[in-house]
Amino acid sequence: MKHSDASGARTPYARRIGLLGGTFNPVHNGHLRAALEVAELMVLDELRLVPSARPPHREMPQVSAEQRLAMVKLAVADESRLSVDDRELRRDRPSYTIDTLESLRAELSASDQVFLLLGWDAFCGLPSWHRWQALLEHCHLLVLQRPDAGSEAPEALRDLLAARSVSDPLSLAGPGGQISFIWQTPLAISATQIRQLLATGRSARYLLPDAVLAYIQAHRLYAVPEA
Repeated sequence: MKHSDASGARTPYARRIGLLGGTFNPVHNGHLRAALEVAELMVLDELRLVPSARPPHREMPQVSAEQRLAMVKLAVADESRLSVDDRELRRDRPSYTIDTLESLRAELSASDQVFLLLGWDAFCGLPSWHRWQALLEHCHLLVLQRPDAGSEAPEALRDLLAARSVSDPLSLAGPGGQISFIWQTPLAISATQIRQLLATGRSARYLLPDAVLAYIQAHRLYAVPEA
């Protein structure tokens, strides 16, 4: 797809791509609803869920990377605006976000916009991330914040926010370099809650897609091992 600029010349259409990373252990309706809301609000061409293989800030998930990937694929199969990017699972090293962004950028046009979605807690933890100060060279940051969030960003991020923050996420310009906030009322669902329910033999229905629950049951994931 192409359009004309002010001079009448034909220019490439800049794609708008969102990224939502996570262990997705398992993927659930909270992840999916947040992703879909952002995809619609930001008029994204696609929003990619990016399962992490070896998350540097968390323990290794107890199910395999292949199983988590399969569940995410099942979860987005019927939603055209959401897709899955498995590049972190194809790397034999920890899942550093900067590596993912650099890899993705090498595949895109220089004018394409990339939006990295982060929860408020993840955003506040950015100073502990590998090469975190280089993230904005490759993307915009969309921080998903609860309406009741009252905490302040850590001091290490205050200068960055002062210089790069944009109040209206729809006005983010260029391929990257800015930060904006999107207020969401997230579904009160957590992967930890789902794992605990399944481990004690209780139902997790309606907390995650039926196809994902069926996969979990078929492969006996998260169940307490038999003695």
